[in-house]
Amino acid sequence: MQLLHPDATPTLVYANKKGEIKDFPGLLMAGRSGNTFSKPLLDDFIPLPQGSELFLLPDRIPVGISSTDAVPVLLDHDPDAPGETIQAVAAFMAPAHTAIHSAAYKPAGDDLAPLPLFAYTAVGWHKDRFWVSAFRSDPDRRQDAHSFDPEKIKKKTVRQLKKNTKNRLIQHLGKCCLTYGCPAARNYFLGRWEAPLPTSPLCNARCVGCISLQPSGCCPATQDRIQFVPRVSEIAAIAVPHLKKAPGPIVSFGQGCEGEPLLQAAILEKAIRSIRSQTGRGTINLNSNASLPHKIKLLAEAGLDSLRVSLNSARASCHELYYRPVNFTFSDILEAIAIMKKAEKFVSLNYFILPGFTDNPEEFAALCSLIDTHQPDMIQLRNLNMDPDWYLETVEHDSDTPPMGIRIWLAELRRLFPALRFGYFNPSLR
Repeated sequence: MQLLHPDATPTLVYANKKGEIKDFPGLLMAGRSGNTFSKPLLDDFIPLPQGSELFLLPDRIPVGISSTDAVPVLLDHDPDAPGETIQAVAAFMAPAHTAIHSAAYKPAGDDLAPLPLFAYTAVGWHKDRFWVSAFRSDPDRRQDAHSFDPEKIKKKTVRQLKKNTKNRLIQHLGKCCLTYGCPAARNYFLGRWEAPLPTSPLCNARCVGCISLQPSGCCPATQDRIQFVPRVSEIAAIAVPHLKKAPGPIVSFGQGCEGEPLLQAAILEKAIRSIRSQTGRGTINLNSNASLPHKIKLLAEAGLDSLRVSLNSARASCHELYYRPVNFTFSDILEAIAIMKKAEKFVSLNYFILPGFTDNPEEFAALCSLIDTHQPDMIQLRNLNMDPDWYLETVEHDSDTPPMGIRIWLAELRRLFPALRFGYFNPSLR
C-alpha cells in the first residue's frame, strides 16, 4: 500500500554538473513560500504523482534546511565533487495536483533569464522515492498518466485525421495531441470527457506568463497558437459527436493554444446554437479572461452552460500588472461573472496558485470579498506556470507579512464558504 505521507522529512535533491539528480542527506529539503524558506510539515508531502516531471533549474542554487536548527542553508557546491557547481531541482506535477510549496533556491547571479513557463514544486527524496509538497486537488482521473495508452492514442488520432482532412480544427488538435501531448486533445481523440475547441488567434491581454505567445528573447512559449478562426461547421463537427457519445461530456472554448475566445464571440454564438440544435447532452464551457461582459451575455443566451474565469489575483492592481489588459478592466470581469450568475449559469474561477502570493493575507481578503459579492460556484486550484521570481517582480509583491500557508488558506475558504466547490477540472454539469 502506498504511503500517504513520509515518516520523516525528505532530504534535499540537486543536479550535479552532468545533470544527474542526487540527494544530499546532510540537509533536509526546503519549501519556498513567497520569499520565505521553511521545512514543510510531514502532512504537506505526497509521493511524486505518476506523470510528473523533474526539471533542472539552471543558475539556481538549491536551499535546504539544517537538521539541527531548522535554519535554511544554501548548498552552493557538489558535496561529492567539491568546487563543481550544481543546480536546484523542481517537480512539474501531473494535472489534478496543487503545490503547497515552490522549489527552494537562490539565483546564482543577477539578470538571469526567466525559467520556462512551468510550475516549480518543491521536491525531495526519502526511502527510495521522490516526495513533493503538494496535495491532490481533484479526484477526477481524466488526465491521469495511466489512463493514456500512447499506441491507442496515436492509432485513433491518425484515423481521425485521415477521415477529416478538410477540417482544420481537427487537424490542429491532431498536432496538439501528437506533438505537444495535450491531455484535452488526447481525450478528444479517445472519445471521452472534455474536448477542446480553440478558436481565437487573437487576444486582448498581453499576459506576462502567456503560454502560447511570448516576445522574442523571452522564455519560449510552450505551444503554438492557433493561426485561424474555425468555421461553425468545423466546430460543430467536433462538438456534436463528442457530446452525444462521450462519457461525462464537456466541450470547452478557450485553450492554451489560443488567445481570447470572446474576440470570436460571433462565431461562438453561432456554434453554440448549432450544437444545441443537434443535442442537449453535455456541457458547453468557456475558458476566458471574461473581459467582454456584453459578449458573455450573448453566449449565455445562446446556450453556454459554464464560464471559467482565469485570474492570477482577486486584486485589480495585481491583475492588471500580470494580464496587461487591452481595453478592459477588472470591473468588466466582475460584471461578466454577475451576468452568468444572473442567467443561472455555472461559474468557476481558474485561480492561479503560487505559494506565498495566493495565501498572502491581503490577497486572501480580496478573494473572500470577491466570493462573497459574486458567488462563484467553484475554484479551480491551478498552479501558476511561471518563474516565481519573475512573477513576484511582475506583480510588485514585496509584502513582509507572513503567508497563511496553502493548506490553512484552503481550510479557511472551506470554512467561510461551505457551498463553494474546489477542484482542478471543469465539471460536467449534465
